[in-house]
Amino acid sequence: MPVVSLNPEKHTTEQKLPTLHDFFHPGGLLAQSSLNYEHRPGQYLMAKAIEQAFEDKRHLVVEAGTGTGKTLAYLLPALRRAREQQQRIIISTGTKNLQEQLYFKDIPFLESLLGPLRVCYMKGRANYVCRQKLYALRDNPLLNGLEEISQFNAILQWERATETGDRAEIDQLPEHSPLWHKLDARSEVCLGQTCPNWEPCFITGMRRKALESDIVIVNHHLFFADLSIKLQAAGAPDAGILPEAAAVIFDEAHELEDIASNYFGVALTNARFDELARDTDTMLRAKNASSSAIESATQTLRERSRLFFSSLPVGPSHLGRLEFTDRHDFLESRGEAYIGATNALSRLEGELDRVRDVEEASGLRKRAADIRNHLKFLLESEDPNTVFWIERRATQNLRNAAARSSSGSSAAGPWALDPGPSSFNTHLQATPIDVSTILSEALFNHYPTVILTSATLAVAAADGTPSFDHINKRLGIPFPKELLVPSHFNYAKQALLYLPQFMPPPRSPDFLPQAAEKIRRVLEITRGRAFCLFTSYAQMRELHDRLLTQVPFPLLLHGTAPRHVLLQQFRDTPNAVLFGTSSFWQGVDVQGEQLSCVIIDKLPFAVPSDPIMKARTDAITAAGGNAFEDLQIPQAVITLKQGFGRLIRSLSDRGLLVLLDPRVRTARYGKIFLDSLPQYARTDDITDVESFFDTASKD
Repeated sequence: MPVVSLNPEKHTTEQKLPTLHDFFHPGGLLAQSSLNYEHRPGQYLMAKAIEQAFEDKRHLVVEAGTGTGKTLAYLLPALRRAREQQQRIIISTGTKNLQEQLYFKDIPFLESLLGPLRVCYMKGRANYVCRQKLYALRDNPLLNGLEEISQFNAILQWERATETGDRAEIDQLPEHSPLWHKLDARSEVCLGQTCPNWEPCFITGMRRKALESDIVIVNHHLFFADLSIKLQAAGAPDAGILPEAAAVIFDEAHELEDIASNYFGVALTNARFDELARDTDTMLRAKNASSSAIESATQTLRERSRLFFSSLPVGPSHLGRLEFTDRHDFLESRGEAYIGATNALSRLEGELDRVRDVEEASGLRKRAADIRNHLKFLLESEDPNTVFWIERRATQNLRNAAARSSSGSSAAGPWALDPGPSSFNTHLQATPIDVSTILSEALFNHYPTVILTSATLAVAAADGTPSFDHINKRLGIPFPKELLVPSHFNYAKQALLYLPQFMPPPRSPDFLPQAAEKIRRVLEITRGRAFCLFTSYAQMRELHDRLLTQVPFPLLLHGTAPRHVLLQQFRDTPNAVLFGTSSFWQGVDVQGEQLSCVIIDKLPFAVPSDPIMKARTDAITAAGGNAFEDLQIPQAVITLKQGFGRLIRSLSDRGLLVLLDPRVRTARYGKIFLDSLPQYARTDDITDVESFFDTASKD
């Protein structure tokens, strides 16, 4: 790839950044700062390894235990490299929350020590308002109800003052606002440089700022969405929004395989057809360019798409994933539904091609063509590295109804409702089975240096030593350097791992009542203040209901409110207990005594019948490997490490970890899990748990 040079004239007046030693060593610049400083040898070791990787143009994989201070350990080497070599570096985080923490907290802290820094952050286009669409709707206000009118007026007023156009600045805008979807800056409706508002566009401004920055902070979703667009555009100069860079740093790199798989695949939903029809009608009416032929074409598209999606196979439950194995049989028996949807798209393309003097028409026509091509791939492709599957997800209306049902009665689970066809969105998807080759070529061969870091990357080998073989193989990382940085925390003193004796196997009918009793007893000792993390929604709900009348503490249930609301309720409610599934296993930070216990019901193996997991295990088996040892165990180990990682978040934290699954002690593979965990103190005696908390109360 070409060397990415920044403007050298802008660097000549800037002071030289301190060396890593001058910054990190005891008595150095960091020690003299306002930060509650404690020298961390692992932090300095990690920073030196990253600086050397830049120098050697090598890839580096770093597991940095919680408390290492890995953010500063990669920020300073990146800033030094960018300023001294005039080469831009991209930093990608696992979530938008972490991305904003870097930009709004860590970067200002560094600027207080180092002076002004040229850093920007970028989110996906859907996070920004499109001025062209906003002004078009202002001039032709086609709004639904008082709520949309109120939201539109708030957005219109905010747009006059905002410098970024980022919807996160509007506190009163609901998370799932239908209005925002009509106003965001998604690429499929962008007019590009032909747009009258190209110059004042927030996306244009964001791109300019990125080109002037040493460091660009993004999130994994944006990075891989952008990489996918660039791959499809085959090097077109204006493809994507991220600028070229000399290196990329991935924080929370354990998420990369799943996120990359999503963006290197193909997905279609019934909502995407409906949005195309709606946007076509709205835009052309606003431009006085609609016609009876266009309106007939959009109405036909709605009807044909509904017929197509309703004809797709349905699994045992209305909701969930189903492998689409019988595509050929589907085309034989229901091919008319597929042909009808394809013809409706072609008809709309033709009608839009005849529209004159409306710049937006070409973008709408391209959207119709893209959907038609995606539909063809999903139904007709024979790519052996792709798994095809169907997923039906609850709409927001059904989720709201489920939450009301859940909060109103503990007897009916959220999905005890009868979801009719309009209560869910249908997703037809194609996902790469193996992304290692794609990533090797598009990522690791493109950037001279890629840094991957997380607190959970290594999995114990047969001899108990930590190994990065799993992450290297799954991501296709060619000959990386590897570094394991121990946590700064004293886990042996700060955490106790309790493995109860005599627990029945998870599939035994006795497991749930025994688990309920063990959880009740532990919560009694810890006085609540716990996360109970589960591998399935059904089991979470069952144990929540069993304990609802047995535990004298507030119980918060995943699914009854948005995730961030539940987390804030947990922080604000003394002695609360939160029951959660997958999304609470990572990316959650609750420090202090409020979270003193994490209870996990079972070893977090992925559901083997999940279409993607099944396709990957089948591929490993067909290649002569052992899918259980090569994929399922390592993934479960990393997930378990993430779940337990919620507990100890600072040097002053102290707490209990509980794993109810007896297989960690009885199964041959259980040793891999235990060897992969930090060196917690360990017990199988409940009296040790009581003593642990007695000691804590005296402290």
